[in-house]
Amino acid sequence: MSLRLRLNLLITALSLAFMLAAGWAIVNDAKVSIRERVEAASRVTVQLLDNVIVTSVMNPSLGDTTDVLNVFLRSLGYVRSSQIDLYDFRGNILYESPQSSYRSEVHPPQWFVSLVEPKKEIVQRRVRFGTLVVTSSAAGSIREAWRGVENLMWMGLGFFLILNVMVYALLSHSLRPVRHILGAINRMEQGDLTTRLESFKLPEFDTIGHSLNRMAESLEAERQLEENRQLTALIQTHIEDERRSLARELHDELGQYVTAIKTFAVGIANKTTEKMPDVSSNAQTIVAAANHIYDGMHNIIRHLRPGALDNLGLSETLKDAVHHLQKQHPEIEFKLNLEGNLDRLGENLNINFYRIVQESLNNAVKHSKASMIQVLLKHDHAGNLTLKIQDNGVGMNVTSVDQSQHFGLLGIRERTQGFHGQFTIESKPEKGTTILIYIPKESIA
Repeated sequence: MSLRLRLNLLITALSLAFMLAAGWAIVNDAKVSIRERVEAASRVTVQLLDNVIVTSVMNPSLGDTTDVLNVFLRSLGYVRSSQIDLYDFRGNILYESPQSSYRSEVHPPQWFVSLVEPKKEIVQRRVRFGTLVVTSSAAGSIREAWRGVENLMWMGLGFFLILNVMVYALLSHSLRPVRHILGAINRMEQGDLTTRLESFKLPEFDTIGHSLNRMAESLEAERQLEENRQLTALIQTHIEDERRSLARELHDELGQYVTAIKTFAVGIANKTTEKMPDVSSNAQTIVAAANHIYDGMHNIIRHLRPGALDNLGLSETLKDAVHHLQKQHPEIEFKLNLEGNLDRLGENLNINFYRIVQESLNNAVKHSKASMIQVLLKHDHAGNLTLKIQDNGVGMNVTSVDQSQHFGLLGIRERTQGFHGQFTIESKPEKGTTILIYIPKESIA
């Protein structure tokens, strides 16, 4: 059922309720009016006839009371709201008042008569040689009331029809924008986020249209952002694959050559130590150079792709990374706290969290001038993952730092948002910096 039809039915129901209430009030008022009118007329009639009876009794010369009443009633004729009957002492009718001809063309329905007709009142007066009976009659008043109620009913019906037609037309015109709004929502639901609504004359619909347009723009921007994040994640995956491949090539190919060079140089040095000391010295130089190349190559391999991440898991890899930094920077105290099961997070989470910790620690070592750096990685019972990296260094004013120009922070933020996580950085000058990352369990499973 459409909104227009519902509103029209509601207004129709309210109109009918109002008309019924008004009709009931009118009928009830008519009932009270008829009762009071009939009662008043009956009292006046009875008093008049009592005066005639008393006058007849006090003046016997006028004749029998029944005769006097008969003459008087015939001259009186119709009395409104009263039916007068005169009987002789044998019960024969001497006089019967004529019926009311007022509004004789009006025929009220029985239900209306039943609602407004008052209780009949019968007054009897026994007179000499007869009986006078006065019965209240509301027929004329009922017909008169029905004519008024009937006119009001026709007027009410006409007003009701006109009101409903006008309301239906007004609702059809006013709710016309709803069809456009629903069509736009349907197109957005099907993925067409370029849909926009025009301005509407009614301020309420115009506000809805502007809100819907802004929502579509936000959804379009969010979709583009999500596509960019997916592209970034894909690029990062390819980069990690290339790093892994390059690290493997360096380890397998270049490592073998360096080892072979070192082996040959050692052999030459051992054979020429006594006979050709100059050659032996040069061979030892080659051995030292080979060792230097080998160490540098392993540092490069560790930076490209730590072998422990594939073989031992995230926990051991982080321990190895922190231990390596501790050896390189003995003046800084590193603390690593690992809680929960961190070795079943999956390849994607492992490499991304390793890169986040690696980037954060490198930034802290280079820029914070801290004496202590703490790392907390927690996989709680609810399945959520929390990473906290805190130092006691010089800190920075986060509000004045353009994070989009700091690619380390930007990379951490993108990696976090790729898992629909929350990235927060808190820092104050001379009070250290805290990086907090939260990944919900839905992104971990």
